[in-house]
Amino acid sequence: MRERKSLLKTSVSAIKWSFVKTFKSTEKCFEHLNKNRFISIVTSPHIKGQKNTFLHNGNYTQKRLAVWFGNESRGISELAVKNAVACVQIQMAGIIESMNLATSTGIVLYEITKQRRDYQSKNKRGRKIDPEITVE
Repeated sequence: MRERKSLLKTSVSAIKWSFVKTFKSTEKCFEHLNKNRFISIVTSPHIKGQKNTFLHNGNYTQKRLAVWFGNESRGISELAVKNAVACVQIQMAGIIESMNLATSTGIVLYEITKQRRDYQSKNKRGRKIDPEITVE
């Protein structure tokens, strides 16, 4: 991707600092993540999986965290749900439980980034925090 000049301009050079790895299948991706000790979570407006939590109730300070987002029309795959430790939901009000994929991705990644910055800030002062995913 770094070779494509069209992406360099539209990404305002952010592509230079982004790491992207592609996989031929979901199974291959999970093999890679498991081998490298990543924890996976899925996102869905519907309760799925064995552990479920609202976005703001989770702890996302793990060193190696993979976040899976589903397709807008089909949602998250059952294989991804099966291999994830938790399903995260963005709390919504109203009758329709639907959100644009780009919007939900931004909301989820903002919360994760916010928690990680807070965690790093607290750890610099010597406080210990358990980095396990907590689901309430």
